[in-house]
Order: sequence, then C-alpha cells, then structure tokens
Amino acid sequence: MSAVISLENLTVAYRRHPALHHVSGEFARGSLTAVVGPNGAGKSTLLKTIMGQVRCNSGRVVTHLAAERIAYLPQQAEIDRSFPISVLDCVLLGYWARAGLFRRISRDMVQRAEEALAAVGLGGFAQRAISSLSVGQFQRVLFARILLQDAELILLDEPFNAIDTRTAGDLLRIIQSWHAEQRTVIAVLHDYDQVRKAFPQSLLLARNVVAWGETEGVLCHENLHRARSMAEAVDEHAPLCAVDVHDAGHEGSAPR
Repeated sequence: MSAVISLENLTVAYRRHPALHHVSGEFARGSLTAVVGPNGAGKSTLLKTIMGQVRCNSGRVVTHLAAERIAYLPQQAEIDRSFPISVLDCVLLGYWARAGLFRRISRDMVQRAEEALAAVGLGGFAQRAISSLSVGQFQRVLFARILLQDAELILLDEPFNAIDTRTAGDLLRIIQSWHAEQRTVIAVLHDYDQVRKAFPQSLLLARNVVAWGETEGVLCHENLHRARSMAEAVDEHAPLCAVDVHDAGHEGSAPR
C-alpha cells in the first residue's frame, strides 16, 4: 500500500530537548493506526508536526496529500468553547477548506450539516450554543464537522478523553466506518485494551520509535516495558540534543 505520510529521521525538540527523536516510518493509505506510549512520549507532538503546527529540527515529514484533504481534531482542552457560536455553525466550519471565508453557505450545505449531526446522535441540537454542551456532546459535534470535511487523512488527538462510554463507542464506530471507506486514520490513544480490539496498526512511542506495525506485536509486554523504561530514563538535565537547528521544514506534495 502507498504511503500517505512519510517520516524521515524526524527530530522535534523543545528548548533543544527532544520530544521526538530520529523517528522514521510510513502511514499507509487506508490504514487505521493508534499512536500510544507513556506520558510525554511525543504522541501529540507527532500529530502537530504532521499538521505543520510544530516545526521539526531535523529530518522531515512528507505528506502525499493536499492540505485540504486532511482533517485534524485537537484535544478539547485546546479549544475555546466560550466563543458564541451555534452547533450548526460549528459543524459548517467543516466546509472552510473548500468554501473559504466568503463563499455563501447553501441550503444543501446546511442539510448535509444537519445530516452529519443526526449521524453522530445530535439531531435537534443545531441551534444550541456550543458552550451549553457536555464534553461528550461537543466531541460529537467535532466528529460531525470532520464528516463534512470528507478528508482522506484524519488525525485525532485523544478523541475519547473524558467522555462517557456510550459516546466513546458511538465515535469509535464512526472511526471504523472511515477505515472501511479506505480513509487513513491516526489517533492518539491511552486505552491499550481498546487499541487491541479496534486498531489494526499501532505506533508505540517513547520519544523514539519503540515499535511500529501490527498491534498484536507492537503491544507485547516486552515493548510496553521498554517504552516505560525509556520514558522513566529521560533526564531533563542531560546535555542538549545535537539536532540540526536549521529546520528542514514540513514538506508536502499533492498526489499526481
């Protein structure tokens, strides 16, 4: 299978201490991959680097898709819900990459947004303010927005964090439907049992790649023990990482 994302000797450092260290590998087109590892392993940093929100210090990310074909769901803690916007308008932002700021929202677009809300279990919520929603309800709204984006690559940072079991199950079924449609999904997760049951591929990080491949082999006892040991051995007072301070950039190319 062809690669959607290629990581080539990627190093990302904060204050010259590595958050990701010499990471190489590929996410195959149509794959469903969980990114797992101890706290501070670089999982969220990896997604932000793929999105170009964090600059790499050496190596590079090669994206084999146009930017508008990528959807990104950050952690809820990074989203300001105090902005006075309705559920429907929040979902309609899924058209942003294709429609831009000034294109008129058509009745057909509104209908598709309402259908997306129904698909995530929020029929009838269109005019509610996003500030009035629970954490789980707002996560459903964000998934409805991704449905409108019709992306080929979907990046999810802790999509099940702090939500109830029923909502997590509903959203997991949506993720599995994306996988069935041959979309590429990469999700940062913490629940290893959930990963084993629902995610065929896994990337185990501890700043370095511990293991990457089929989940059954990646999440073996030896690898998990190694990841914990690597995370616990990190010394924040160690000598600075000798990375190339001349950023290699975030490179991308649309498919031809």
